[in-house]
Amino acid sequence: MTGVLDILAAEYPQLYLNPDADTQETYRRVVLQGEEPEERSLGHYVGDQHDHMETVDTSAGPVHVVTLGSRRDFELVLRGLMAAKNGPKATIPESQGAAMLTVFNWPRIRAHLAAFSEAEQTAEFKRFTSVKENYHDMLVVLSRGPYSGVPATAVGLSEEEWLDRSDTIRRYHELTHVICRRLYPEDIDSIRDELIADAVGLYAAIGRFDPETEKLFLGIKDGRYVGGRLENYTDEPEKRIDSVSAELDRMKNLIDVRTDMEPFAVIPTLMEK
Repeated sequence: MTGVLDILAAEYPQLYLNPDADTQETYRRVVLQGEEPEERSLGHYVGDQHDHMETVDTSAGPVHVVTLGSRRDFELVLRGLMAAKNGPKATIPESQGAAMLTVFNWPRIRAHLAAFSEAEQTAEFKRFTSVKENYHDMLVVLSRGPYSGVPATAVGLSEEEWLDRSDTIRRYHELTHVICRRLYPEDIDSIRDELIADAVGLYAAIGRFDPETEKLFLGIKDGRYVGGRLENYTDEPEKRIDSVSAELDRMKNLIDVRTDMEPFAVIPTLMEK
């Protein structure tokens, strides 16, 4: 079994449960009440050589990032982490390649309480858990695959090179969402936020922002909507093509004047109105 899933399940014990076999009530007991799973089995996962995890320090605080090479494992982990709320049978859309989640960390609660006597633990539990940051983790879970379903041939790269760059784009995309939602909570626009997150991802992956590559992600070709991610953010993608294309040109002009930025430094530049 891959070490990444071992480490992940040790932090979030609900992953020892199998969403194909266990009930929502079982998940609720583990997630909401801190009950230990009866068995600590990870046999329902397959593991992959591309699995990895890290903690990224951002301007909005630390974020745990997990990349899973197996699509099955990605879906099982998301279903398991969301099962207490959505039920374990909830499906993950094939088009979804990443998720940003807030997850309870019961092992951290237990480790903290271990420093107190049994008589003190009830009061300390209430005090400690009154601050969500003490036991809530921001977790980004990523799958491995061509970004936005765009094939390697469309961007002129080999399959492996495009997968590696897709990993980078997807990682920076999701972390940009974390930063924007924490630092700019009153300034949210679904389409612009996606464009900014993609721009940061592309900048991190290739060192610049290319509007034509972004149009591949969105499904814009020769000034027409041909099917892509744009329809995820608006009911009328065709009517948004001109405004989106203009915004992409604006973003390119803002980024092109600076070529020495760290990827996340692109965010405040692009947030300018």
